[in-house]
Amino acid sequence: MKKTNRKPVLCVMAILFLSVIPVFSQEAKTTVTQDPKFENLLKEKRRINSSITVNDRYKIQIYNGDSESSKKTLSEFKKEFKNFDATIIFNTPFYKVWVGNFKTRIEAERNLNEIKSKYPNALLIKPNN
Repeated sequence: MKKTNRKPVLCVMAILFLSVIPVFSQEAKTTVTQDPKFENLLKEKRRINSSITVNDRYKIQIYNGDSESSKKTLSEFKKEFKNFDATIIFNTPFYKVWVGNFKTRIEAERNLNEIKSKYPNALLIKPNN
């Protein structure tokens, strides 16, 4: 019978033994620092996205006219009625100031009565119709 050389077998066994030993490299601790402005930006984006949906919601239109007057009307409205969302929509050739995002007509009419005290020409609209 032929004798086998034991050195290669021992080397292979040593390599296998050393490869099984756990290797410690880096710890898995990760810290993330986030600018607080980022969270404010996300909140504002969520608020804007919720007010953009006009699918089956009611809105109140308080102004219809030129750009400068619509900006002025919007800023005045936001000072007086802080709990309503308001935006300017451009529909050729007029700028419109739309207020609110009401699910039901009853809710919109209730708020319309409140808004008409300051803006008597306000009217209830459903944008997709």
